[in-house]
Amino acid sequence: MKEFIKDILIALVIVAAIMVFIKPTIVKESSMESTLHENDYLFVNRQAYLTADHPDYGDIIVFQSHIQRDDGKGEKLLIKRVIGVENDVIDIHDGVVYRNGKALEEPYTKEGYTEGDISNYKVSENEVFVMGDNRRVSLDSRSSEVGTVSEDSIVGKAFIRLYPFNKIKLL
Repeated sequence: MKEFIKDILIALVIVAAIMVFIKPTIVKESSMESTLHENDYLFVNRQAYLTADHPDYGDIIVFQSHIQRDDGKGEKLLIKRVIGVENDVIDIHDGVVYRNGKALEEPYTKEGYTEGDISNYKVSENEVFVMGDNRRVSLDSRSSEVGTVSEDSIVGKAFIRLYPFNKIKLL
C-alpha cells in the first residue's frame, strides 16, 4: 500500500511540474483557420518568453484578453499570430498587410486577403500586434476590443497540436 501511495504522489508531483511549463488548450473558434480548427487540442509553452526577450513574427500566442467570456466567468483567452512587435509600423490597405513599409507574404491566411484600413500604426513598447489567420472572422488587433497585446498578458506560445491525431504537428 505504501508503494502505491508513493507512486501516486510521484505522479502528482510530475503532473504539477508539467503544468507549470505547459498549458493544455482547446481552440474554441475559427479565427485561426486554416492553421488551427475548432476543437484542436494544443499545448502552450508557458515559459517561452522567459528566456527570449519578446515574441517573434509568426509566433502563435495565447493571451488574456479584456473580452468577457460568454459564461460570465472572467475574460477570454484568445489565440492569434504575431504580426508586429514593438516599434513596428503596421499598415493595411487593399487587402495587404505591411510591416515597416514591406508587404507581408502570408501563406497561412485562409483567404489571402485582410480586411480593414490601418495607416501608420506604431506598436508600443512591450506590446505585439496580432491577427488571426481567418481574417474575415478574427477579432484581433485591428479591433479596439482587442487592440495590441501587452507582453504581460501573454500566457504562452502554442507549440504543438496533439488532436486530432491525424494532424499532430509542431506549430
